[in-house]
Amino acid sequence: MVEFSGFLGLLLLVLVIYAIVKTVQSGASTGTKVLWIIILLLIPFIGFILWLLLGPKGGANTI
Repeated sequence: MVEFSGFLGLLLLVLVIYAIVKTVQSGASTGTKVLWIIILLLIPFIGFILWLLLGPKGGANTI
């Protein structure tokens, strides 16, 4: 298992928080949002990469 500490750990934390916020703001279904948040929390590094490639795109509809 890879362990991140110091600056890399802080950077990963910021990126995961960003991904969670963008996921919550997306127009995806609630189930999809919950699944992505769980993935990001349980496996942050791999989860973030997967989120970048496969995660929900776009923001919530604002009319």
